[in-house]
Amino acid sequence: MIYIQIPGNHTPERSYIIDLLLGEFLGLDYQICINTNIRDYIINVDDGCELIIKDHFFKYYGDGLSYLNKENIPNMVEFASNQFIVNADIPVLYGNNQFEIYTNKIVCGIDIFASSFFMLTRWEEFVCKNLDHFGRFPIFESLSYKYNFLDRPIVNEYVEMLWNMLKHLKTKQRRQERKFELVLTHDVDSVKYWRNIMFFLKIIAGDLLRTNPTLLAHNINNYISAKLGLKNDPYDTFDFLMDISDAINTKSSFFIMACKPTAFDCGYSVFGKNCLSLIKKINERGHFIGIHSSFFAYNDPIIWKNEYRMLSKYSPQIIASGRQHCLRFEVPITWQIMDDNKMEWDSTLGYANKEGFRCGVCYDFSVFNILTRQKLKLKEKPLVAMDVSFLYQGLSPKSLKQKILCLMDRVKKYQGTFVLLWHNSSFNVKGWEKYSGIYENLLKEGVEVKHE
Repeated sequence: MIYIQIPGNHTPERSYIIDLLLGEFLGLDYQICINTNIRDYIINVDDGCELIIKDHFFKYYGDGLSYLNKENIPNMVEFASNQFIVNADIPVLYGNNQFEIYTNKIVCGIDIFASSFFMLTRWEEFVCKNLDHFGRFPIFESLSYKYNFLDRPIVNEYVEMLWNMLKHLKTKQRRQERKFELVLTHDVDSVKYWRNIMFFLKIIAGDLLRTNPTLLAHNINNYISAKLGLKNDPYDTFDFLMDISDAINTKSSFFIMACKPTAFDCGYSVFGKNCLSLIKKINERGHFIGIHSSFFAYNDPIIWKNEYRMLSKYSPQIIASGRQHCLRFEVPITWQIMDDNKMEWDSTLGYANKEGFRCGVCYDFSVFNILTRQKLKLKEKPLVAMDVSFLYQGLSPKSLKQKILCLMDRVKKYQGTFVLLWHNSSFNVKGWEKYSGIYENLLKEGVEVKHE
């Protein structure tokens, strides 16, 4: 048993992050003891060995929510090196690289607990009021983007450093074994491309205005063929997506909307023929159905619950997972809404315009409500990469593939979970022509990726 002494303030916050790093991530047996006479974390390992993690954050803020201030976000991030890290350096959000290393004792100046708490709870987003035009926390405000570590799961790096220090102190415990998991998700923003005659006429009018006879002929032929049943609607890629998942021995999660159409939301009804047929097909093929809550639902518990009830009414599966439309998210309200509705996991936390580790981790983790100061049952599966973010960046198919495989390899290094979002609508239509075949190819190669 590992005994961890913590100071007497911020007990819920300290206990939460210790539970994640030592409990959920490493799977170690530990016990927390409150000691009001200390100012740092004291970890008693085995045979009198001791690891001291210097507290460079919570000791400065008394108790309660006083730390939730934008001024408390680090104004700079240094990169340090020591014998316990797994890369050439490690970002230091709170603390310093001062180390005292003895046979039976280590004093660590990097506050890995406060740094991990910062990344995982996303309190950075709570105190930032400079939002984008969708009301989202913008990537450009994030510490990880500013200091160029968005592509690194730094919490996993902290966990490895912690484990290596415990091994140096000859812990008798074994860490839990993990296995890389590929989670394929698909937000169903639209079931059909050719949803009605008015939309078809709008597309044709645009082709005529642009005097593009090739595209005009293509769209007319595509529309007629789909209506006559000679070929699938451009957005009807569901069997294709499930076939690929089956071929690599995994399952897809389809996040379906159950809201009334708005200017920001879907053009289909969950109880319409097309959607009901899709739900039936997904279920019969053994894949998963989750909720894609609407543009206005992410911070409104009434709207969210109504949509959840509507989807549950027509789904043969229990709805236990989901993602918010347009990746809209508000700390900690969105998490609390999902937890209140008995959801098992969310996968909203990635950035819309760039791939990477928004939460700084590639493990699923139990979330924390920073206002109620409670650990929730809901888990977050952070989104690592999304198809349209590469389109926004104007990347070539080769660069897109290389970026995804590099990130996937990085997740494999920690035996983590790689969550990929690829819309059913990201094929067969204008803008996606040059990416034809890329999804299938990168997954077939990705399951064979090896790390150094």
